[in-house]
Amino acid sequence: MLIALGVTGGVGAYKAVEVARGLQKHGHDIVAIMTASATQFVGPLTFEAITRRRVITGQFETGANADIEHIALASSIDLLLIAPATANVIGKMAHGIADDFLTTLYTATRTPVVLAPAMNSQMFSHPAIAENMRTLERRGVRFVESGEGYLACGWIGKGRLAEPEAIVATVVAVLRPATALTGRRVLVTAGPTYEDLDPVRYLGNRSSGRMGFAVAEEAARRGAAVTLISGPTSVTPPARCEVVRVRTAVEMHAEVMARADAADAVVMAAAVADYRPSVRADQKISKGSEDLTIQLTRNPDVLAELGARRATRGHGPVLVGFAAETEQVVARARAKREHKQVDLIVANDVSRGDAGFDVETNAVTLVGATLTEELPLQSKSRVAEAILDRVEPLLAARAVRVQARRRTSRR
Repeated sequence: MLIALGVTGGVGAYKAVEVARGLQKHGHDIVAIMTASATQFVGPLTFEAITRRRVITGQFETGANADIEHIALASSIDLLLIAPATANVIGKMAHGIADDFLTTLYTATRTPVVLAPAMNSQMFSHPAIAENMRTLERRGVRFVESGEGYLACGWIGKGRLAEPEAIVATVVAVLRPATALTGRRVLVTAGPTYEDLDPVRYLGNRSSGRMGFAVAEEAARRGAAVTLISGPTSVTPPARCEVVRVRTAVEMHAEVMARADAADAVVMAAAVADYRPSVRADQKISKGSEDLTIQLTRNPDVLAELGARRATRGHGPVLVGFAAETEQVVARARAKREHKQVDLIVANDVSRGDAGFDVETNAVTLVGATLTEELPLQSKSRVAEAILDRVEPLLAARAVRVQARRRTSRR
């Protein structure tokens, strides 16, 4: 698809170069439009080299029909992205001012529009700017949330241009065609749980959360409203997800059970501890001369409880579980799926050094009622795509059952 990338005058303009590259990696063609102020921060030649297209820098450039180029471009682009979007251009767009090529293009196009604001934190919180952004939102403009931190002016606060990955993800989501996940509510769990023995020590596992984060990110890209419940992990969670942080299996259980009824699908990718210490010491346990015996208590089985509740009620979300095994991987996954009454189990051999816990790649077997599909070693993001490809028909079938149940209840 053809994307018009508007670049306005701000220090964050350099990030627009990486945004263009990121969109190209997704197969999109880019035409850059730079305001006069933007050219003071980044040279047009940089964008020309990346996009392999002439960069538009003025409203009235020489050549036949140059004065109506914005009309021709408005009808041929699939999306208009402005990154960075300064307070000035946001104000002009909100009030219909078209005094340069970029703002004229905005008023002429009827394609989706995405803005990534960047400005001083005081400007960002000014009532006029906030009202201008609300005006554009009411007209259907999508915003990529600005970041917080050190600003070029020396201030600390909100107003930094979002990272290129977040901007690209938003654009990709807007352009993605509707799927069975579009508008659905998806609950994803990720990471380990830590079961405290005392204020210093805990029982845990090596899960990094990457697999669950990849599923959450892919579901959001497909248009789902995603809630991500994550155990302790140092990996940055994906953008555009509601993130709920937990530490223990009991906390994970409480958060999942409180939200599962509102979900259309639940993907339990977290490596939840099966046991916890029966007693948590208030103070650090000192080393003694004798061996130490720790008594463990069984943690609640969140996935099994969800499956049992759905079976009792006769309805509920699509359920996906994970089986981290070191032997008899597929056989144990089949038994787990039947015992826990879920739709799909993602089985992986965590004894492998290149798959499973704390690495970027995974090799899994998808086990369903009539499905046993082995996926080769690949990135966890690709595995997430394959998982959700199988979840989508399950969601479509669930939607049919929900509609049938509603028709029956109205009789």
